[in-house]
Amino acid sequence: MNYAKFQELVTAREGFRAMDDATATGEYFSDSCGDLYTFYLKVGRGEVIEDISYFTTGCGFGTATCSLLVEMARGKTVAEAAQIDESTLNAALGGYPEKKKDYPERSIAALRNAIENYRAKGGAQTAGAPADWTTPLPVDPAPAAQATTEELKNGPRVFHDGGKLTIKLGSIT
Repeated sequence: MNYAKFQELVTAREGFRAMDDATATGEYFSDSCGDLYTFYLKVGRGEVIEDISYFTTGCGFGTATCSLLVEMARGKTVAEAAQIDESTLNAALGGYPEKKKDYPERSIAALRNAIENYRAKGGAQTAGAPADWTTPLPVDPAPAAQATTEELKNGPRVFHDGGKLTIKLGSIT
């Protein structure tokens, strides 16, 4: 085990905080020792994890493992973060002592639960897109040349004109 890296992770506690505006959360409770692990994800455009944090009631091994997972998952896509596994964490920390070998499994379970929560909420359909981008504009089948003054006063409209799409943003007074 790389004890210098372990000590650095425990001291810095990267990502150790709750997140009020999380896109998704996931928990894992360890029956064997009573530790609770919670991950918070803020997912943006392209399903990129823009922010990730955690809370744990666990010991230094839980903190170090969760902090390491934060470092690995931040900036990755949800799909890439879902691929992080126990062997990846083991390699990054140079292994775990025999009695602590289940810590990677615990933290990854909490992260994967957060990812599952994100996907259950609609995943990419809701990540990072302002609400007005997801609301379709009304489509008027009339050609642009036939748009009336009244139609233009009503704000943005979409017109089809010989295979071209025209969006009128202005208004006539």
